[in-house]
Amino acid sequence: MSAAYATFGLAPAMRAGGVLANGDVQVHRDFVDFIVDGRPLLFQLSDLDAVSPLASDVPPAIFTAQVRSLLGETEAPLPSGRHVIYGCPECADLACGAVTAVIERDGDDFIWRDFAWQTAEAVDLQLNGYHGIGPFRFRGVEYRAALASLLRDGGESEGARRRVLLIGARVAVLAKLAAALRTIGIGADITREVGDVPAEELRGYGAVAFGRAVTEDERAAVRRSFARAGVDVAYVDGLAPIVPLLVAQIEHALDRSPLEQRRLTRLVAADGEAGVEVTSPCRVRLTAYRLDRLYRTHVREVFDGVLEAGRHRIALDAKAVRGESFVVARTSTSVLVEAMAH
Repeated sequence: MSAAYATFGLAPAMRAGGVLANGDVQVHRDFVDFIVDGRPLLFQLSDLDAVSPLASDVPPAIFTAQVRSLLGETEAPLPSGRHVIYGCPECADLACGAVTAVIERDGDDFIWRDFAWQTAEAVDLQLNGYHGIGPFRFRGVEYRAALASLLRDGGESEGARRRVLLIGARVAVLAKLAAALRTIGIGADITREVGDVPAEELRGYGAVAFGRAVTEDERAAVRRSFARAGVDVAYVDGLAPIVPLLVAQIEHALDRSPLEQRRLTRLVAADGEAGVEVTSPCRVRLTAYRLDRLYRTHVREVFDGVLEAGRHRIALDAKAVRGESFVVARTSTSVLVEAMAH
């Protein structure tokens, strides 16, 4: 089969979890994405909410089996030499739908071809094929080196550190936040200070979230403890005691995907409108959170639509963003949060 060579690589990626405005819960998933010609392959598949089979939360034996399958060392899991490239982020069941492709060898090269949306063992390429994607021809040396590195690392990555340390004065809010994070698949612990915590325990955290009542001296002490432990951890300054908003802030902090390969890259919120930048066509949801004078929370979904690549200005409902308010922008892979400037 003739096809121009494409470059092949891997990069950490995230399916953004969260507590949505309608009360639904979206599970957080860290995975390794396929980078073809410098861009995530997932972004070529319209606005697909899916993860690769190389997810950090699958058992090591299954992770290794997935890598060896992509390397052609074991039989393809689906008929006709087909492999799952992206699947359902909630259950990974083929019945929910998956992007599959034939992976074959041609001399030393690897070829991915006949991409399709598949919901059963048989696939109809005419009806469900991705006709504008592939075939991709990868040089064997590059392809094998990228996948083999996952076996050497045991599938571990920065994105695998999905525990968050919560530090604040409002125990009730922290308890609700910890419960929400655990519901979407992120571990959470609550403490007031970490001076006596062993370094090996601190290394298990990917982020630290501070409540608004935590003083600068207390924050500095926490940062020194993590620095002594040699842990590169993300720090989150909680904007308001609103659990879904704090979850969104933490999701953003846990995103270890390269900046140049993110889909949602910019959010500004000022004077009743939001500025959003996306790198490929995708669905974007904007949610406004507002605290009234009695510190009651008001939530409103202010935009939900597909945006083309580029920068966009979106007018917001004035009632939703008056006073102390915040805007969360969300795609399937990214979350950004901004306080509304007036």
